[in-house]
Amino acid sequence: MKILGVETSCDETSAAVVADGRRILSNVVGSQVDLHRPYGGVVPELASRRHLELIEAIVAEALQEGSAPFEQIDAVAATYGPGLATSLLIGLNTAKGIAVSLGIPFVGINHLEAHLYSPLLIEPGGDASHSEDLFPMVSLIVSGGHTILAYATAIGHHEILGQTVDDAAGEAFDKVAKLLGLPYPGGPEIDRLARAGHPSSIEFPRSMLDDPGYNFSFSGLKTAVLYWLRKNRTHRVEDVCASFQEAVVDVLVGKLIRAAEEKDVRTVSASGGVSINSRFREQLTAECQRQGLRLLLVPAPLCTDNAAMIAALAFYKLQQGEPDSLGLDIAPSDGLGGKRFPRPVRQPAPARGKL
Repeated sequence: MKILGVETSCDETSAAVVADGRRILSNVVGSQVDLHRPYGGVVPELASRRHLELIEAIVAEALQEGSAPFEQIDAVAATYGPGLATSLLIGLNTAKGIAVSLGIPFVGINHLEAHLYSPLLIEPGGDASHSEDLFPMVSLIVSGGHTILAYATAIGHHEILGQTVDDAAGEAFDKVAKLLGLPYPGGPEIDRLARAGHPSSIEFPRSMLDDPGYNFSFSGLKTAVLYWLRKNRTHRVEDVCASFQEAVVDVLVGKLIRAAEEKDVRTVSASGGVSINSRFREQLTAECQRQGLRLLLVPAPLCTDNAAMIAALAFYKLQQGEPDSLGLDIAPSDGLGGKRFPRPVRQPAPARGKL
C-alpha cells in the first residue's frame, strides 16, 4: 500500500510517499528557515502564506520522486495537530481535496504520535527489524515545542511518562542562543560552538533530574544562563554553549535511561529536532552501550518535521480501523494523548472513483 503524506504543522512544507508503513519512496521538505531568520522565530502568517505557495509543487515532486502517480496512491494522510492553526489548515485541506478527487481514504495524524513511531521507518536503501521486535520501548520526543517521555507497547498503544512543565528543550536552546546573540535557529549554532567549549566550565542547574517522576523543566536553566551572563560580561561563548548544552543533555539522557530501567525495557528511542544534537547522541549512545540497551536514533532528515512519518503512521491507522471523516478539523493544541491516542469520529471513505 502506498500512502501520500502531507505535513504543514509549522514552518516546513513536506510531502512524502511511503510503502506499507515502513519504506520511504520519497520525502520532500521545503524549509522556511531563511524566511523566518530575520525575525528570530516562526511568524505564523508568513508560514501559512509560504505553505500555500509551495504545497502544490512539493506534492508533485514527492509523487515524481517516489515514482508514484496519483493513480497508484491508495490513501492520503495529513497532520491535524498539534501546530500552528493557519499552517495546519493548508496541509489538512490539501490532503482532503486529494482524497475527494481520487476517491481514496483520508487519515488525520497527530504530529507527536508520528514522531513517536518514526524510528520504525526505513530510509531508501536501508533496512530495519520488524516493528514487533522493538516493543516495548521507552521513547523521548524532544523538539522546539515538545519534550515528552513515553512508554509504548505496540504501535498506537502508548502512555506518557512525563513531559515538560514549562519550556521545551528546543525552545530553551533557541532562547539561550538569542541571549548569546546567535542566529536563528539557535540549536544547531549552540551545538556547533559547544564543540570548542568546555562543558564543565560553568555549573548550570540540572532541573528536576533527581525528582522521582519523569517531567522536565528548562525555564529555570534558561533563566540561570541569563543571570550568569549579566554577572559575567566577559566570557567565552563556546564555554557557555557547552555548559548549557551539557545541562540539557544530562537531564534528557538521565531520565530516558532511568525510565528504561524502571520499565524494564531493552529498547529506547529518540526523535524530534533536538535529538539531532551531537552531544545528546554521543552521550545517549555511550549510556545505552553501558546499560546493554538497544538504541534507535532517527536519522537527522526524519527528526525534523517531515511527511514520511505522517504517511507511515497512517498505514497502521488504516490497518486498525476505518479512514477518518473528511469533517475532521485541526487541533492546534492537541497533545500526545494517553495509552491510545483518542481518534476522531470516523466514517468509511468512498471507494476509489465513487464519490
